[in-house]
Amino acid sequence: MRSGNPVLKDSTFLDLSSGSVVSGNAGTMTLNGTVNKTGLLLLMTVLTAAFAWSQTMTPTGEVAPGAMIYLWGGLIGGLVLALVTTFKKEWSPITAPLYALVEGFFLGSISAIYNAQFQGIVLQAVMLTFSIMFALLFAYRSGLIKATENFKLGVAAATGGIMLIYLATIGLGLFGIKIPFIHESGLIGIGFSLVVVVIASLNLVLDFDFIESGVEAGAPKYMEWFGAFGLMVTLVWLYLELLRLLSKLQSRD
Repeated sequence: MRSGNPVLKDSTFLDLSSGSVVSGNAGTMTLNGTVNKTGLLLLMTVLTAAFAWSQTMTPTGEVAPGAMIYLWGGLIGGLVLALVTTFKKEWSPITAPLYALVEGFFLGSISAIYNAQFQGIVLQAVMLTFSIMFALLFAYRSGLIKATENFKLGVAAATGGIMLIYLATIGLGLFGIKIPFIHESGLIGIGFSLVVVVIASLNLVLDFDFIESGVEAGAPKYMEWFGAFGLMVTLVWLYLELLRLLSKLQSRD
């Protein structure tokens, strides 16, 4: 079982084969339970994002001086909680909601910063994110898209390549070196962002398949929180990439 999402990885359900499955439906992962928990995490993220937005944006539509506190606090806190949840799946009933709350501060502040530069871009990115999610969910459930092993391998490899590019960007940036073209608003930069959006979107298909596989395998009940958390990670990534793509497009106007 392969997922391009580094959170929902191959080894997640390996412990199921060693007798860790809880007997009885009440103690096992269900699809409805995972869906409900995903909705709850989204709601918690929206609440803290709305608060961060209100603290980041001034009445005149400009970015407040304290915006970086919410941005960096949410970014670092979200990363720490994501790592803890990834390596301690059984803690996910606690760490996944905490991740959603903390990540909301980051998303709210960075959304406000983007919106201050490009009016209306946040609403467009939000609508596109959920439109893509529901479209791919329909395609997956109807069998139009099947998560075959080759499909999973291709998406996982492409995702790994993108992560390496981003790590290289960060590393080179520490020495004042910028990777040309791909992060700019030219045709190459827009093309790169389009590719990344497609790969991030396809990761949703792998997440759906991964969650469904966990339900079929009778994973422990806490895996509902972990599955919802993994889906949230992909949605956050997709939303941020859409913001980047839309900002590049609007920069050309």
